[in-house]
Amino acid sequence: MPLGPPAPSPGSLEGRIRSAADRAARVRFRRAIALMVMTLVVPGSAQLVAGNRQVGRIALRIWLVLVVGTLLSLVTGAVWHSFAFWVVSDTLVLGLLRAALMLLAIGWAVLFMDAWRIGQPLTLAQHHRRAVVGVNGLLSLTVAGTLLFGAHLVGVQRDFIQAMFGDGEATSAAAGRYNVLLLGGDSGAGRWGLRPDSMTIASIDEDTGKTVLIGLPRNMANFPFPKGSVMHEQFPDGFNCEGCYLNGVSTWAQDNPELFPKSDNPGVDATVMAIEGITGLKINYWAMVNLQGFRDLVDAVGGVTLNVRQPIPVGLPHESYFHYIEPGVRKLNGHDTLWFARAREGSDDYSRMARQKCVMNAMLEQVSPQVALRNFEKIAEASSAMISTSIPSSEVGRFLDLALKARGENISTLSLVPPLVVTADPDVKKVRSLVAGAIDRSEGDAAAKTGKKKPQSVTGGSLGSLNEGYAANQSDDLGSAC
Repeated sequence: MPLGPPAPSPGSLEGRIRSAADRAARVRFRRAIALMVMTLVVPGSAQLVAGNRQVGRIALRIWLVLVVGTLLSLVTGAVWHSFAFWVVSDTLVLGLLRAALMLLAIGWAVLFMDAWRIGQPLTLAQHHRRAVVGVNGLLSLTVAGTLLFGAHLVGVQRDFIQAMFGDGEATSAAAGRYNVLLLGGDSGAGRWGLRPDSMTIASIDEDTGKTVLIGLPRNMANFPFPKGSVMHEQFPDGFNCEGCYLNGVSTWAQDNPELFPKSDNPGVDATVMAIEGITGLKINYWAMVNLQGFRDLVDAVGGVTLNVRQPIPVGLPHESYFHYIEPGVRKLNGHDTLWFARAREGSDDYSRMARQKCVMNAMLEQVSPQVALRNFEKIAEASSAMISTSIPSSEVGRFLDLALKARGENISTLSLVPPLVVTADPDVKKVRSLVAGAIDRSEGDAAAKTGKKKPQSVTGGSLGSLNEGYAANQSDDLGSAC
C-alpha cells in the first residue's frame, strides 16, 4: 500500500523551496515573539519599530516618565521616610495612584494586543500561531493582573485610611511630645467608648520617637478633672462618688450626653479629661482598641513571640479550647496572645497591666515594615476593625515616622499603681512628679537608674509582686523587664 509521495531530497528544487519557506516561517515567528518581549520590557518600542510610531512615541514617553518617577520616589522614600509615609496615608495621592495603575494595566494590555497584530499572526504556521497566542495571553494577563492587584492593594489602603482616620484638626506637640491615650476594651460594632478595660498614655518625643508608656489603673478613685472642663463643673472636688472609678468615667458621661452637645464620643472625651487631671499632661489624640480585633491583628502579622514566665490559662476550665501557655519563649497566635494579656487567674490588675505592656513592646519590636508589607491586606482589615481614633488622616504619616524611630529606642514605662501610688486616694502632686520624672529620664542621653533591684518573684506571669511592684510597670527599658 503506498504511504504517500516520497520526501524531496534536500538538493532538489522543491526541497530548497520548502527549506526557505521553513526558514521564513521561523523568522516571522521569532519576529512576533520579539515584538511582544519588546512590549514587555519597553512598552511602545514594538510600535516604534513596526507599527504606529505616534502611538509608540506616546507610550514610550509615558513609560519613561513612570520609570523615572518611580525611581525618584523610591530613592526619596528610602532617604526621607516622611515622603513614603505621606504617599501611603494621603487619600488623594492613593486615589490617583490607584487610577494610574488601572489605566496602566489597560494601556499595557492594549499594547500587547497591538504587538500581536503587528506580528502578522495570519502569516504564521499553525503551531507558531498557537504559541504566539499563548505567549501574548500569558504576558498580557501577568502584567495587567499584577498592576490590577497593585491597584486593589492601594484601594485597600485608601479605604483603611478613610475608615479609621477622620478629617479632624491636627494638634501641636505639647512640650515637644505627642501624648496619645490608648483605651482598651471589649467594644464591638456600635459600642465604641464603653467602660475601658485598660488605659495607657503613649507619650512620644516629636523628634526622636522615644516613648514612655504611662499606665493608669481602672480602679483609681478620688481624682480631679482639669479646671474649666465639663467634668470639673460636675465634680469640683474630684470623682469621689460611691463606686466611682476611673473606668467608670466613660459610663457616667454616656449616661449624661446632654453635657457634651458637641461630642461624638462623650465617654472618651470625659475619660481624656480625667487622664489630664491626674497626670497634668495634655492629651493630643486618643485611640480606642477593640481587644477582640487585636487578636485578629496578631494573627495577621503571623503571631508574636513572648517570654512566658508562668503557666497562663487560656479560656475557662469548662471550655473546649482550655489549655495553659507553658513557660518559655513562645510564639503565640492572636487568641493566646489576648489571653496572655488579660488572664486573671493568679493575677491582680497590676500584673495584668505589666503583661499588657510586654505585649505592646513585642508588637512594636517584631512587626517590621517587611512583615507589614507581606501581610498588608490582612493587617489593614484587622486594624480597621480594631481601632477607633481621633488621629486625623493628615497626621498618619507623622505617626508612622515616629513609630519607625521608636523601634530603635528603649521604651520606658511608668504605671500609677501600688506600691508607688495609692489608687484609692492618689496624691496627684506626687503622680504628676512621677510622670514628669519618667519623661525627663526618657529624654536624657542615658536613662537615669533608680538603683532598685530587679524583682525576683513572679506573680500572674509578670516579673515582680504587688508589694515590690512589677518590673514591666516601672522600667527605663521595657524589653529587659519582660
